[in-house]
This record gives sequence, C-alpha cells and structure tokens, in this order.
Amino acid sequence: MTIVKPSQLSFSGGGSSPLCSLKGSLLTVAILTFLSLFYLSLNSLRTSPPPSPIVVGSIHVPQTFVKEDKTDNDDDGAETATEDNYSDVYHSPEAFRLNYAEMEKRFKVYIYPDGDPNTFYQTPRKVTGKYASEGYFFQNIRESRFRTLDPDEADLFFIPISCHKMRGKGTSYENMTVIVQNYVDGLISKYPYWNRTLGSDHFFVTCHDVGVRAFEGSPLLIKNTIRVVCSPSYNVGFIPHKDVALPQVLQPFALPAGGNDVENRTTLGFWAGHRNSKIRVILARVWENDTELDISNNRINRATGHLVYQKRFYRTKFCICPGGSQVNSARITDSIHYGCIPGTCSLILFMHSSERYTNKETELMYLVISLAFYFGTVILSDYYDLPFNDILNWRKFAVVLKEQDVYNLKQILKNIPHSEFVSLHNNLVKVQKHFQWNSPPVKFDAFHMIMYELWLRHHVIKY
Repeated sequence: MTIVKPSQLSFSGGGSSPLCSLKGSLLTVAILTFLSLFYLSLNSLRTSPPPSPIVVGSIHVPQTFVKEDKTDNDDDGAETATEDNYSDVYHSPEAFRLNYAEMEKRFKVYIYPDGDPNTFYQTPRKVTGKYASEGYFFQNIRESRFRTLDPDEADLFFIPISCHKMRGKGTSYENMTVIVQNYVDGLISKYPYWNRTLGSDHFFVTCHDVGVRAFEGSPLLIKNTIRVVCSPSYNVGFIPHKDVALPQVLQPFALPAGGNDVENRTTLGFWAGHRNSKIRVILARVWENDTELDISNNRINRATGHLVYQKRFYRTKFCICPGGSQVNSARITDSIHYGCIPGTCSLILFMHSSERYTNKETELMYLVISLAFYFGTVILSDYYDLPFNDILNWRKFAVVLKEQDVYNLKQILKNIPHSEFVSLHNNLVKVQKHFQWNSPPVKFDAFHMIMYELWLRHHVIKY
C-alpha cells in the first residue's frame, strides 16, 4: 500500500481524490482485519471437540481424583462415590464429579414465599401419577440443603406456582395465563431480585404440557427464565442451553427395578400404546404382525392380567419409545426402571456438556450448533432434548434412531451384537438412580440431577 504524505494530498477538483483513495485503503484494511479475526475465532473452535451426535470417548480421570474424600459425608445418607460412579455413561466424568461436589457445597435457591398453598402455590398437588416429577420437585426443594431463607445468598430464585394444581382445580388455560402473569408481576413489583437480571436467575418447574402454554403469556418468562419442563420440544420454544428437560417419571413404579437379567430378555422389541402420532401409526402398521417384535396397536387391556404391560418390560431387550401427541412420555423412564434398553424414534440433539467450556465458548458453541442444524446436518424438524443429555451419554445405554429408521427397525436391532447389548444393559443399570425420585431426596437421584442442571446454568446467562 502506497503511503501518502500530507503534502501530497490535493483538494482540487481535478481527477480522483487521494483522500478518497486513502479512505478506501483504510476500509479495505478494516475488512481484512475483521475477516482475519473471524477466521481465527472459527479456527479456535475447531481445536476443541465440537458438539456432535457421536461422542468420541471419555475424559481420562487422573488417579488423584478417582475417589471422593470419605470425610465429606453430608450427602443425604448416600454412600461415598467411587470410580464406578463416574464411568463412561457421562460425557465428562471428572468434570461431573468435581462440579457436582461444588454444587453440594455452594448452591443455594430462594423460594418466593408469596401465594396461598391451598390454591396454586408452594406445595405440590400430588407426588403420584404421570406428573409426579413436578410434585416431587416442589416437595424435595424444601427438604434439601439447597434451600436458603436469605435471598441475598441465593444463586437462583424459584417461582413456586403449580400449573398441575391449577389443572386439578379445573382452571382453564386462559385463566392460567392470567394467574401466572399476575403472580409474576406481583413478585417483580414487590422484590428487587427480578430486575437485577430481568429474571435470568429465576426458574419455574412444570411437568403438565399445559403448564408450558400457561407461562407463554409472559414473554420475559419464555425469553429469560430457566424453564424446567417435561415437554422440551424445540418447536415450542425450548432453548437447550437455558432450559432444562425434566424427566417424566410415573411413580410409584408398579414393580421393582429390573437389571442384570439379560438371559431372561428373549423378546427383541416391545411397544404398546395409542396411535396418536404419525410415527406411531407407521410403527403399528409396519410391525404389529411381526413375530419377533411385540408391537400392539393399543394399550394392553388390564383384563388380560395383572400388570401385564409392566411385566413385558422385564422380558424385552429393546423397548420402543416413539413420540406421541407430546414429545414427553413416561415410557422412556419406565424402560430404564425395568431394565429394558429404550429405543427412541425421534431425533434428539446431543451435545457435549457445557461445563467444558467458558461462557463465551458456550455462546459460540450454540451458534455453531444452530447453523449446523439450519444447513441440513439434521434431517428431522421435530426434535427434543432427552433428560440430562448434556451430562449423560445416552448412546451408552439407549438406541437413538431417526424416524425414517422405523421401516428397518427390526434389522437395526438384530444387527446390534450381543456384547454391545450387554454393555448397553449394564450401563442402563448404572443410570437408573438418576431417574428415580425420593423423599427426602438422595444423592444422584432425579432431584439432584435437576439441581445440577440448574447449577450449570446459574452463571451462564446474565445481563
């Protein structure tokens, strides 16, 4: 580039202006500098393992971190964790161990005291049935070490309004929206905590699918707060790096947990349910008369025998979990409890845990993910998060298929070697504790896993 001396600058009207030429050169340099920085940013991302449906092994655990300090036994009565607790069922075993221990020591949640427990607030409607997860969380948070009565030491703030209780009292969806809006507006006007972050350090919990809709009346709740929901579908506004997938668990379980019984599992695959989605219609039409897959077009009638449906889980290798009218279903956690490897025919977004990245790296990571999906890396439009999928490597204990694979379902399952099936089954037994609710809560159970998800997010989004 030619350096133009001040004495050479001419402001006469004849010819092209050297000043314009100088401005053009500076603009060119600025553009090249921007492109260079952009290239370097993308290149730095490539040096770290990108989010991918295929996980390439686990982190090496240093020998000094194999076991936890046995003197730290304030863990709800759970036994001391050993190396087996941090096996390859986790994306980052060592990061999980260290962060979990830090969470137990430091994490605090403040529960807003407003609202009459006899109406829609504070307490659960019940802790049984297919929406038991919501009830258990409302109960567990009050029983746990994480609750604080001092809002100034809180990391997060819990908005204790239960749409399940509203549903039980016959409240219409329209009225639910108004009740939620008025309650949150009251908290905003009464307390200073929401306005400090515009609600990004607040969260609510709902398992009923109508609960997600009830909160949609407040745009700030959708945009800013952490939503812990049983219906984590991306096509209804679920934001994976902000929101949390709540496992839908049908408790109490009708029968004891299965596992370590591979020799008894002689049926290749099993599904029984209503044909209330396209994938279920196809599944029933293609496979209901097959001799190796136990596929029923409707739910099993109780008149056929006591707990026939549940007992079929015990003798099956792979339990098919297709999406229904809603993406959430207790069928996946039923399969895990009874030791039947879940196979899902809806696409799930898998990513490495965000605990490996800094905040800025996490933001860039999700940008890259979004671009990847947009440009066709993923071929299905209806996809959702499985519970704890940024912590657990689901491919170590489940079979994840695309919907188009339903036509080749039997061959895909038969092609899985017996040794791989045994490995999947053994890993499934290891994660059963993560999909079980207890009162009071127990270390590593569903409640603690949800709290861990919240702990990972409590410092990610701030204004």
